[in-house]
Amino acid sequence: MTSWILYEDNHLIIVNKPNGIPVQGDKSGDKTLIDIVKSYIKKKYNKPGNVYLGLPHRIDRPTSGIVILSKTSKSLSKMTKIFREKKIVKKYWAIVKNKISVKNDVLIHYLKKNRKLNKSFAINEEKKGYLMAKLRFQLVKKLNNYYLYEINLMTGRHHQIRAQLSTIGSPIKGDIKYGFSRTNNDGSINLHSRIIEFIHPIKKSKIIITANPPTDDNIWKSCVNLK
Repeated sequence: MTSWILYEDNHLIIVNKPNGIPVQGDKSGDKTLIDIVKSYIKKKYNKPGNVYLGLPHRIDRPTSGIVILSKTSKSLSKMTKIFREKKIVKKYWAIVKNKISVKNDVLIHYLKKNRKLNKSFAINEEKKGYLMAKLRFQLVKKLNNYYLYEINLMTGRHHQIRAQLSTIGSPIKGDIKYGFSRTNNDGSINLHSRIIEFIHPIKKSKIIITANPPTDDNIWKSCVNLK
């Protein structure tokens, strides 16, 4: 997993998660990102006993891209606060079949999670029990038969990007849960956590991380050289 590492110090480790790996345990029982990173730390630093690793945020299993993990309880507490107070920039890349009618705009919906279905449902009007979800999108490039959008996530709701893009008629490629016509061969969806910016919780320096999408996917490969 060494090739996944985008940044590491005594407080944080930031990785480019491949699609298909759960960040934390789910009913599948498959090995998680936390398990993999703990094993890496234990081996690299020859640590005896259990390795501490905190998770201030997560991305979906079929999604690839940036995940921040905390090596200490102090950094976990501070990173969790950064996410809670929205003092962080999170930008995603999403590939869709159906072009959105405008090149850029802000989407606001109200989302409610159905735990049984593990799916969020979006409506246009505020309603009790629904949480406001907000993102900004911008068309980056027209691909062969598809469109690449950059998404600036302004709130952090369950399956937010997937639900909001589906609601406006532009589900993410491969995301059959949210209305795309067919799955990707590897079970992934074409959603990638591309850029993250924040002030380091301990060092107080500005951290800007960019992660390339999976280059074994030909459609993603055509996006890699974009700035």
